Amino acid sequence: MWQPIVTAPFSRILELAVLDEEGAHSLVFPCERTEMGWRNAIIGVPVDIHPTHWRDWIEQKRPANDSPAGADDGRASN
Repeated sequence: MWQPIVTAPFSRILELAVLDEEGAHSLVFPCERTEMGWRNAIIGVPVDIHPTHWRDWIEQKRPANDSPAGADDGRASN
């Protein structure tokens, strides 16, 4: 279940979702929240993103249309 980004824990591997003019999209790589911001959890480099939702990263591939529609912010993905 998607959670609001303000509740994202530090030092945990997460799947993030972002909103843009086309709707909500989940990132294809895991991220970790640090004191300095977000970083790519695979290669360790900072990423300049402004996510809206998070959930625990699951190693198996998620369906492409699995977006945070109906998440707590009330926005739909399409």
